[in-house]
Amino acid sequence: MATIVQPYLFFNGRADEALAFYKKAIGAEEQMVMRFKENPDGKQHNPPGSDDKVMHMAFKVGDNLIMGSDGHTYGATNFQGFALAIGVDDVEQAKKMYDALLKDGGSSQMPAGETFFAKWFGMVIDKFGVGWMLMAGAKQ
Repeated sequence: MATIVQPYLFFNGRADEALAFYKKAIGAEEQMVMRFKENPDGKQHNPPGSDDKVMHMAFKVGDNLIMGSDGHTYGATNFQGFALAIGVDDVEQAKKMYDALLKDGGSSQMPAGETFFAKWFGMVIDKFGVGWMLMAGAKQ
């Protein structure tokens, strides 16, 4: 079996909201959602009040799998030291994703535009605090 690395994001109780947002914003496709109440090991290790929270979810963006959870739903979510990069061929598609990720409280980290390495590139932090780098039309 090949070794793979996949991001696993903890949304501190907002996983359902995040999945719905990413479906709309970047065309994410839900693969699966398991609630804490569906834990095959029973409820003894579940955080109090977490029955309807997301224990594990998986969604695809293009051919890439991203996983996530509500986690133990305590403490602040802190996505720092990394960003998820999306590369597409079409500049208009990248612009739409960038704008959609900015909605409802996202912030631009790098204004979008042409760079030495791409016809179009921009960086944004979405409303959940996840960093995204969007690129279209890589230059040779």
